[in-house]
Amino acid sequence: MLLHDIVRIAASRHPDRVAVVAGDRTQTFTELRDDVWRLAGALGKIGDRGDRVAILAENLPAYVGAYYGVPAAGMALTFLNYRLHPEEWAWIVNDAGARVLMVQSRFLAGVWSVRDKLETVETVVVIQDGSPMPDGRGAYDVTFEELLASAPAEEPAVRGAPDELAWLLYTSGTTGFPKGAMLTHTNLLTAIVGLAIEGDRVEDACSLVAFPLCHVAGYTVPVAHLRGARIVLPEAFDPEGWMDLVDRHAVTDTAVAPTMLAMILDHPALDDHDLSSLRSLGYGAAAMPVEVLRRAIRRFGPIVRSGFGMTELAGNVLVFTSEAHERAVAGEEHLLASCGVPMSLAEVRVVDDEDRECPPGVVGEIVVRGDQVLSGYFGNETATAEAMRGGWFHTGDMARRDEEGFFYIVDRRKDMIITGGENVYSREVEEALYLHPGVAEAAVIGLPDERWGENVTAVVVLRSGVEATEADIIDTVRHRLAGYKKPKRVIFSDELPKNVSGKILKRQLRDRYAPT
Repeated sequence: MLLHDIVRIAASRHPDRVAVVAGDRTQTFTELRDDVWRLAGALGKIGDRGDRVAILAENLPAYVGAYYGVPAAGMALTFLNYRLHPEEWAWIVNDAGARVLMVQSRFLAGVWSVRDKLETVETVVVIQDGSPMPDGRGAYDVTFEELLASAPAEEPAVRGAPDELAWLLYTSGTTGFPKGAMLTHTNLLTAIVGLAIEGDRVEDACSLVAFPLCHVAGYTVPVAHLRGARIVLPEAFDPEGWMDLVDRHAVTDTAVAPTMLAMILDHPALDDHDLSSLRSLGYGAAAMPVEVLRRAIRRFGPIVRSGFGMTELAGNVLVFTSEAHERAVAGEEHLLASCGVPMSLAEVRVVDDEDRECPPGVVGEIVVRGDQVLSGYFGNETATAEAMRGGWFHTGDMARRDEEGFFYIVDRRKDMIITGGENVYSREVEEALYLHPGVAEAAVIGLPDERWGENVTAVVVLRSGVEATEADIIDTVRHRLAGYKKPKRVIFSDELPKNVSGKILKRQLRDRYAPT
């Protein structure tokens, strides 16, 4: 089976059922299938099998078509984060060797500013969104609609192989330079089927896609389509818009980042919308503060679920079910800090520096083995060999597991702080900081120190209208953790730098505040 077979099968089973909702526009499974076939045929006229096709856009129906249509052409869809700088777009496009670039019209000016640096791009396709278009065709070669119209709605004559590259996603680069994670049809379908197995089947299901489609969390789109469900696409996330869409479309399931969930819970209009249709509220992409999670469960009930995954794994490999959340609120509160247990199609372990499995309670690195693990990093054999040593993918996430098999993330390996010879896990300190009533967001980093090696430093965003001193914040940690774990310095900031999925960019914070 190939990725685009999901749409072909859904169209044969539910030809007139709505597959995509975007604003006032709807698209049935038949219409989506036909657009997928047209896109595959059109790309075959301007490129070759094995090419990379880059896409730069927010959440638009054309993006969903590209999810399936580019792999159907035997090419790899290369995702560009629209929040990056044009110079970063150019670097990724060149690293991937993309010959075709599909770009939403609102980003066309940014692309044009680096057009002479896009060394491999031969065709620029513009996806019109109502933004002003430049005069003439100097900035682009063809519109997306014109491209679709150039080919018939016929299934591609050449059928690809499951081990062919389907998606190429570049890592967020939170701790270093991005790498291109190569995901084959098999990788993606294993992740998709794995999540479908773990979820509950809901009649008349409707999935709200809150994450940007340029993030690996977009794999929930084919999960919904595999189940014959429709998806609702907001172009970008805003909390009141999210609530309005849930209310208007009777959304049954959605997933958000912790920062998104905090914004929803803090919004004054939260109780002005009917959100009772929700049956599953997932969260992921970054660590969830326990206090925010408690608030979510109190507000939405036992429908909260999460897991652990990453770009290189094509999605999640651990699942923390709503039933486990129910246990947590019923008295087993230690489970609130968990990210779940291994999913059906993945092997997950915690190992030490010698790749020996750690006993329960001992912190080590999460490693994963299974068909959803990436095939490698594009053009980077060294990084691939390092990550895949011993036949297991090394995630870089430090965790422990309990006797029952629940996993608990304690930190990213590169975010661990060593101060005076002691290991300090930043997430543990951050959880303590969130217990201060004035803390809206917090990030803990290590900054160089001649005596201690690194100093524990907290960067804090206070809630609107709240005042707190450095001593107040430090005391919150001092009364809960060992003395060497408390911040030696607290930096107050108006906001924390984040990537498109809401993950805090600690590398930027370390660069910003490192002593000069």
